[in-house]
Amino acid sequence: MLLPTTVIGSHATPSWLWTAIDEIDKGNYGETDINETFDDAVNAAILDQERAGIDIISDGEMRRWYFVQSFYRRMSGLTEREPTRKIGLYGYDSPPRYIASEKVTVPDGLGILNEFEYAKEQTKLPIKVTSPGPLTLTIHIRPDQAYKNRLDLAWEFAGVINSELKSLVKAGANYIQIDEPSFAIVPGELDDWISLYNATVEGVDAKLALHVCFGNLSSRARGKRTYKWMFPKLLEARVDEFVLEYANREMSEKDLWSEFDIKQNLGAGVVDVKSFYQETPEDIAERIRSLLEHVPAEKLKINPDCGFFQLPRWITYLKLKNMVEGTKIVRRELGG
Repeated sequence: MLLPTTVIGSHATPSWLWTAIDEIDKGNYGETDINETFDDAVNAAILDQERAGIDIISDGEMRRWYFVQSFYRRMSGLTEREPTRKIGLYGYDSPPRYIASEKVTVPDGLGILNEFEYAKEQTKLPIKVTSPGPLTLTIHIRPDQAYKNRLDLAWEFAGVINSELKSLVKAGANYIQIDEPSFAIVPGELDDWISLYNATVEGVDAKLALHVCFGNLSSRARGKRTYKWMFPKLLEARVDEFVLEYANREMSEKDLWSEFDIKQNLGAGVVDVKSFYQETPEDIAERIRSLLEHVPAEKLKINPDCGFFQLPRWITYLKLKNMVEGTKIVRRELGG
């Protein structure tokens, strides 16, 4: 398909799900209630994407919480400590922190396989499966005495994720995206990170995408918003597609593909998830045309900058719908 549309991963959380999660945390839901709640949330996310006309969907990451926080509940060897800041607006210093008090294990896996197996039974559309990368899984964990440093801990997660990815492939997943905002948020060790990423996807027989963003907690970035310092080193990653954010940076660095003669595909962010502005179809078409000056159409995939977890559901749907309509404009111009 010419200029296929897709998403990054997370879908907006419906208002009723926020309420349900509060009740779950209070212990007011039983196991069946909890399963039904999250099944319904996935169904809603899939329906929104299908109605918007997205070509390759996700399950909305509806069973996850604040990107990676829910994964820590599946781990042993962690000791929770209080956030460093409890007053004021929720920010990057507000989530709970963990100490690796002993070797960290994930006895029953990350749960991504179960997410995929449910989602594929609910839709006939192709599914992109998303997984946090090993470096990003360490965001809220301090190595303490169990590991030498954050990178040492990340290598522990590389094996866990690799096992999960291989199970996903066996279950039929053929398009997998690894999310590593930490590549941009903690710059300076790219050599180590590329080796870490490549080990994570070793032997995984699927189309692989690598999403690098600058953070999106409460629609705020955390890293310096430039990719150029990563190139050409980033091209050593074993990846079929790089998924990058452009819309919230006014399409800055869209010329990377021509400057470095990049062979991999580009999943280009043309919808700003950090803004309430509703991009029109013509806005989207204009952004795609500017990308096509540097990236061949057959290498270009159209997606939002990042996940929609931080936006309300109503505007999420409108942004997706307009993204699809804007892409159609350019497809027609290209004769596709």
